[in-house]
Amino acid sequence: MLGSTGSIGQQTLNIVRKDPTLKVAAIAARASWKEVLAQAKEFSASAIALEDPEAARSAEREKSAFGLDNLVVFSGPEGIARCAELDEANVVVHAVPGFAGILPLIRALEKGKRVAFAGKEALVSAGELIEPYIRKNPGQLVPVDSEHSALFQCLLGEDPDSVAELVLTASGGALRDYSLEEMRRVTPGEVLAHPTWKMGKKITVDSATLVNKSLEVIEAHYLFGVPYEKLKVVIHRQSIVHSMVTFVDGSTKAQASVPNMSLAISYGITYPERRPGVVRSLAPYVGTLTFEEPDAERFPGVLLGHMAGKMGGTAPCAFSCADEILVGEFLAGRIGFTDITRILLGFLESYRPKPVDGLDILREEAARTERKIRELLP
Repeated sequence: MLGSTGSIGQQTLNIVRKDPTLKVAAIAARASWKEVLAQAKEFSASAIALEDPEAARSAEREKSAFGLDNLVVFSGPEGIARCAELDEANVVVHAVPGFAGILPLIRALEKGKRVAFAGKEALVSAGELIEPYIRKNPGQLVPVDSEHSALFQCLLGEDPDSVAELVLTASGGALRDYSLEEMRRVTPGEVLAHPTWKMGKKITVDSATLVNKSLEVIEAHYLFGVPYEKLKVVIHRQSIVHSMVTFVDGSTKAQASVPNMSLAISYGITYPERRPGVVRSLAPYVGTLTFEEPDAERFPGVLLGHMAGKMGGTAPCAFSCADEILVGEFLAGRIGFTDITRILLGFLESYRPKPVDGLDILREEAARTERKIRELLP
């Protein structure tokens, strides 16, 4: 379980608690060493990893107090990657946010692990490095965010040449009915009040700007090998239909369920099996379902994924890194909500991508992007 202290990680561990057939071999997180030690004790994990070296030293020093004398403690990004390739694990749940998730993902895929995948930034940033593994072993990487899980399920058994369009649905976020003027004055607290999903702060802000949907467009491109011209976003306020696939004959397949991340997580872990009773059946509860085109004037963030994705090379990595910095600035109260997409658009319009030939160029581009974004801040 990589990213055990975040929203996906905690929901995954709740699934494990209810399913005696699932065992946890290793747990990894960024810095919350006390929480990780408590998780390791509860689930009898044999190893943990903490990205923060100081947190790893604290865990090593204090593990005996938790009754974990034999626990192996790994440190840094390399330590998380070590967890991802442990022999005793046959499934890796990947929910490591940001750049730190790239190396563990590549290691898990190289080792032939089934990856239940929720770390979209890793695939967005390093998609050109990771895509060959996905094409080589279909079904090895199973998405566990609701939209890509839906697309994955809708595409099962279908001829790729029969696909006309992949349609990702979006709730519209907390500000979907705000005017541009209202959005200029909005506070972080208002943005974090998502109408449907309970998520981390960064992804909740991304949902409000619709940048999250742009990141998901890039992710879908790499996951399913579909050109950007065939990737579309629609606003679906009810969050019942999680995504759709339209085919050349005019038919559409949709995956629908009550909005509960446990379903996609469980399916990602147990694929191709489905476990009974993960969520309640949708059938008796369906009311009106609506689908709307996103308003790109109010939410220009919805266009940026196609823009960065078509540029290729290091552009998706730079886009993801720039967004992460700007969301942090907004949450800290140093820029306004509409500044996020305004600065992102200006950054991409002048950006010149470089070829991706390894992780080093991505690290260099992440550092270069941070310097450039800092220069663009008001």
